Amino acid sequence: MAGSSFGNIFRITTWGESHGKAIGAVVDGCPAGIALTETDIQYYLNLRRPGTSRAATARQESDTVEILSGVFEGRTTGTPISMLIRNTDQHSGDYANIAGCYRPGHSDYTFDAKYGFRDYRGGGRSSGRETAGRVAGGAVALKMLDECGIRITAYTKSIGPVSIDDDPDGYDEAEIMRNPLFMPNKEAAARAMAYIEQMRSMQDSAGGIIECRIDGVPAGLGDPVFGKLSASLAQAISSIGAVKGFEIGEGFHAAVMRGSEDNDAFMPDGRGGITKRTNHAGGILGGISDGSPIVFRAAFKPVASISRPQDTVTRDGKAAQLTIKGRHDPVIPPRAVVVVKSMAALVIADALLLGMTSRIDRIRDFYRR
Repeated sequence: MAGSSFGNIFRITTWGESHGKAIGAVVDGCPAGIALTETDIQYYLNLRRPGTSRAATARQESDTVEILSGVFEGRTTGTPISMLIRNTDQHSGDYANIAGCYRPGHSDYTFDAKYGFRDYRGGGRSSGRETAGRVAGGAVALKMLDECGIRITAYTKSIGPVSIDDDPDGYDEAEIMRNPLFMPNKEAAARAMAYIEQMRSMQDSAGGIIECRIDGVPAGLGDPVFGKLSASLAQAISSIGAVKGFEIGEGFHAAVMRGSEDNDAFMPDGRGGITKRTNHAGGILGGISDGSPIVFRAAFKPVASISRPQDTVTRDGKAAQLTIKGRHDPVIPPRAVVVVKSMAALVIADALLLGMTSRIDRIRDFYRR
């Protein structure tokens, strides 16, 4: 199977299946000398760990990470960092009834069409459990970005019809870590949880939007054609299962704005540099970072695994009805917040390393020191 690796210099490869013995990731291209321990990685894995609230699947996994290589005496060595996360709470029997048919809204049919074979236990390689490897790799990238003064904040902006935009004073960054939905508004989080419970009582599910802000990114990252920073972010975020939309800055709203409204005027920053009066562009102009905060959003569809009966077909094309069993998330964004943050970190870490070779004066000055 191709397509399990992402990045150019700072590169991650994830491996494993939902109901296999383990899942994990290998990070290559990470600079040597970064302080890194299993505790650093475990912090982020705990944020996406199942079984932590009513907004998550009841599957109980500790998601304990083991670093197998690439770290010595608490620092990265510059060699591949291999990380292992064992699966310990699989209920494969819950999926016996879907072995011969396709779940609506899932990749069962398309996976079978491509490979002629699929692991039906929890979706196999297509499962959201694969994202644990992304988070482990993202944790390494976040450590590198911290060394460079770059900070990433991600949170649930909306769930179903409930949005933090409903309250003009709705953003409280400190609140993000105080509720299981990772919403920066206490009242919105309570309304969103009530909506999730309503969907659960109806044997249904909900979707939502995650917003991400990246501060401290210098101007000049990204390339102007196929390697646009915005394109790299779009690929990274759209590769997360259930993501159906991506926008940066004003996004789709820019289509109804006038040029005079959407353009960001430049101005002196008072320190001898350049800044912008507004940030409708979301921190990227012409595919290259402009020094402003990078702001983007990802739309997640409702969870496909719902417990009400659904029409489907068997592998040989006969009509059937299916009731999905097993343990599933009622909504995706709360556990995906850290996945979005991790993928953004992987993109920016890679862009920083790629950007080091874009100008001869920087290469010359570095090697003449």
